[in-house]
Amino acid sequence: MDSAVLASPYRELYGVPAAAVRLTHGFWAERFEVCRTVMVPHMWELLRDPDISHAYTNFLVAVGDEAGEHQGPKWHDGDFYKWLEAAAHIYSVTHDEALDRLMDEIIDVIRRSQREDGYIHTPVIIEERQGENAKAFRERLHFETYNMGHLMTTACVHYRATGKETLMDVARAAADYLYNFYKTATVELARNAICPSHYMGVVDMYRQTGEPRYLELARNLVEIRDLVTGGGDDNQDRLPFREQDHAVGHAVRANYLYAGVADIYMETGDPTLLSTLETLWKNVTSSKMYITGGCGALYDGASPDGAEDQNSITRVHQAYGREYQLPNVTAHNETCANLGNLFWNWRMFSITGAARFVDVAETVLYNSALVSISLDGKRYFYTNALRQIDGVPFELRWGRSREPYISCFCCPPNIVRTIAQVGSYLYSVSDEGIWANLYASSTASIALNDATEVHITQQTDYPWDGQISMTIDVPGETSFALMLRIPGWCAKATLSVNGVPVENDLPAGDYARVERVWSAGDKVELTLDMPVQFIESHPLVEETRNHLAVQRGPIVYCLESVDLPDDVSLAQVAISRTTTFTPDQDASFDGITDEMRVLRGTVQVIDSTPWNGQLYRPASRPGIRDIEAQLVPYYAWDNRGKSEMSVWLPELYGPERIS
Repeated sequence: MDSAVLASPYRELYGVPAAAVRLTHGFWAERFEVCRTVMVPHMWELLRDPDISHAYTNFLVAVGDEAGEHQGPKWHDGDFYKWLEAAAHIYSVTHDEALDRLMDEIIDVIRRSQREDGYIHTPVIIEERQGENAKAFRERLHFETYNMGHLMTTACVHYRATGKETLMDVARAAADYLYNFYKTATVELARNAICPSHYMGVVDMYRQTGEPRYLELARNLVEIRDLVTGGGDDNQDRLPFREQDHAVGHAVRANYLYAGVADIYMETGDPTLLSTLETLWKNVTSSKMYITGGCGALYDGASPDGAEDQNSITRVHQAYGREYQLPNVTAHNETCANLGNLFWNWRMFSITGAARFVDVAETVLYNSALVSISLDGKRYFYTNALRQIDGVPFELRWGRSREPYISCFCCPPNIVRTIAQVGSYLYSVSDEGIWANLYASSTASIALNDATEVHITQQTDYPWDGQISMTIDVPGETSFALMLRIPGWCAKATLSVNGVPVENDLPAGDYARVERVWSAGDKVELTLDMPVQFIESHPLVEETRNHLAVQRGPIVYCLESVDLPDDVSLAQVAISRTTTFTPDQDASFDGITDEMRVLRGTVQVIDSTPWNGQLYRPASRPGIRDIEAQLVPYYAWDNRGKSEMSVWLPELYGPERIS
């Protein structure tokens, strides 16, 4: 993922490419294997079937291999590029010859669909082929630059995986077109970018090729958007970027913007960009992010909501809301927004080396990202609510259960490309040494900055267990520092090398540093205490006032109605912070996934009577009884049939019980 040709002068850390890491067994090895054998091939069948999706057919129509019109959303090209990126990541690990041939065939079609001037966007190219009055960039919601950005990132990944220039040639031509376009276009037209994946894509191209024009383009992208403001919060262009101190508007566009600006900072070192990103990060993580790492609470809204100057208020959708506005049933949390949060935090970590950014990235990976795809890899969420109840008396645009195909198909290939490269998040490298960020059973070959190869074999059942063992293999005695992340949720950790304790007081939310001369066979043992934790929210989060959530390690848990007796509804269940929940393997997931750790314990059922259309009624003392129940990982809900679900449960106070 980060194996760049050019070193970025303003970043502390570089990732280890996915090809250098082999996931051997356990949690992420299983997810990667499902990605390799099911997610990528199954999604190819969806994207190539014109009766389901026109994503690939649009390219065939654009080159004249098939007749027809463009079908699907304007960003469908980008959906397809993201899938192709996932395939390239898989190939970098497996070197599957059939996959390589398939990518070659697809790239040839993409290449032939590109105009001679480098412009590539199938809706316009198809119109041109049919003699219609087509015009590039005539509508800001046509997502041309978004699509081109994903093309550029995919091309860089494909080149690093295969060594082939075929897709890079297409991406270079597209990047050159954008460079010339932004040099000559009017300011208003130059601000035509929506959901700026091209910020990241252009920087990827600069790092891969060393072409200085691409760095110039990347730098200008931020400056151009600041020349004309007042456009509203939905696209984060009401204020100049450097004046923004609240995350607002469409959460996918916001998080992609923040991730892209972080990339630009790594190359330019502009301190005003980094300080703005830090301010926005604090706003998101202190008042606008869900416990799962999800972002974008609102289906629809107004922003800035409640502003004294009503002329400044604009409509927003799929958006960040007010501070602490975090509904559960109506939570939007589009998968792409959640993944944008991951991309942004990973870049902030690469800049600073601060563990707090990896804490957020890990929360997203295990919760709001992974929940978006079923355990069998064939069904998808677009939105990711924290509470699902049947029979709500209002309309919600998106399904409340995973679906085999979503008309807005941006999210499924986004999560698949993320799983395909998850091995690249395990380790990073700096001038000091190696950073262990995420834990998974694996083998890794890591090149230090002096080109010394270090091999690490990691054994762990993380995230189900906090025991982590690493065996170091070096060609000879080698001096470097090994930094091991102590997650923010871990209140107690122990660390030893070759059985000798290293530190007794390891701070949560930081990296433990072991600097020594390493020899082949040195063994590092890290133990992360992983108790069940009850989580409460800030009192201004009104929907979860007097509620608790349950977390163990990085995993957020939820209650599903399929695990309740027939005579108990989800709305009746409460929990107490004195309850003891015990991890256990659950047989109901057998055949769906290799291992599933649930939490078993006692919950309280509060007797209730029907409301019969009442909005309010006199309160009574209900009967309360105990039942045994289990909580399942949030990412795993909706895999055992139709079900209601809730992450937050009412907290039962006081010793009084009526049996």
